[in-house]
Amino acid sequence: MITARQSRAARALLGWTQETLADKAQVSLTALKRLESESGLDVYETTRDQVRRALEAAGVVLLSTDKGEGVLRLHDEHQRRSPF
Repeated sequence: MITARQSRAARALLGWTQETLADKAQVSLTALKRLESESGLDVYETTRDQVRRALEAAGVVLLSTDKGEGVLRLHDEHQRRSPF
């Protein structure tokens, strides 16, 4: 399950606005704002799933361990540059 902090951190890594993520996840901006709120607002599981899938499609890995949650941004082959 994606958390509010993970969603905000992933957007920051990608340089996406809330509007961009809502569009790519095909959810309403209001639904995304609810998900990213720290107020503990109810969010449909389908909304969380669509947001997670959109972020993963962009190369974000969501991490969850007993020590906490996090995000990791993976670059695709087209973005990698040879050091030579």
